[in-house]
Amino acid sequence: MTSSKPSRSRRSQTKPASPTSSAFKQAMQGVRQPNTTFQNVSLRWLLSAIGFVLLGAIACAWLALCLLYWQGSWQLLYHPKATITRTPASVGLPFEQIRFAATETGVTQLTGWWIPNTDSRYTALYLHGADGNLSDSIDTLAALHRNNLSVFAFDYRGYGQSHIEGIPIRPSEKQLRQDAEWALTWLTLMRHMPPQSVIIVGSGLGANLAAELAADHNEVAGVILDQPLQDATAVIFNDPRSRLVPARLMVKDRYDLNNATASLHIPSLWLLPQAQSHSAVDAPQALQAVPSQKTSAWLKPPVIADPHFDETLKRWLDELPINVTRQ
Repeated sequence: MTSSKPSRSRRSQTKPASPTSSAFKQAMQGVRQPNTTFQNVSLRWLLSAIGFVLLGAIACAWLALCLLYWQGSWQLLYHPKATITRTPASVGLPFEQIRFAATETGVTQLTGWWIPNTDSRYTALYLHGADGNLSDSIDTLAALHRNNLSVFAFDYRGYGQSHIEGIPIRPSEKQLRQDAEWALTWLTLMRHMPPQSVIIVGSGLGANLAAELAADHNEVAGVILDQPLQDATAVIFNDPRSRLVPARLMVKDRYDLNNATASLHIPSLWLLPQAQSHSAVDAPQALQAVPSQKTSAWLKPPVIADPHFDETLKRWLDELPINVTRQ
């Protein structure tokens, strides 16, 4: 009788291969014969890729530099101080501290000093320069007061006590101009000063600001420009860092003295610094462009300490039209 049971050798031939064993063999074969696909990448492609990566990194770094410059370039021109170290009382002047320019929530933004003078015919609205705060202008305020002027001086936002708690402020020409408008409005509306009794006085960058304000308010009595800056923003655009970015596109401040004084139609007094040789320096181009009555005086810096300052100011004030009531 013949057996139908398959032989052992036949069973071994028909037994399927183990999946695990097959995968292992394929992996080992791949190790012995590695994939050579990436060996076809050209050197030019690699260099191009590296170049694009480097260009991208440089572009990102430059954009970051532009952002940092935009955020901090104002510090090249403005140097505010928060601490008030002196007040008019330090030189014997009685004064009243004024808080004004309230927001919609009633929070005041600006702080100023009202220094009355019972013998005054005019009131000086004083605009200080780009450095420090009102503390650094005490001697100038005293000089104006001793020449029979009432004085209203204030700090721009970001200077001295002119700020809102917790809100960072970055000064700008637009912002300073708005602050000056608010100060003039306070004088005319809150103190009921007729505009014809107000003289705008500015020093340094404040003189450029005073020229801009006076050009738009030809109803005021006059403007005094103490050492105005012919090119106020040169300190920004001449800085080496400004050459790394499109600074003139990013910085909007100009304080264009020529443009402002060309629109002056009120009397102006220009207080200009003498050269070291005690000779008068060339008159600024902006002075020559003034179409209205103008007076210039070359004094030894600081001009308020020059022996001829009081005489120059008194003569100019006496020549102003007498068409206002005494304040």
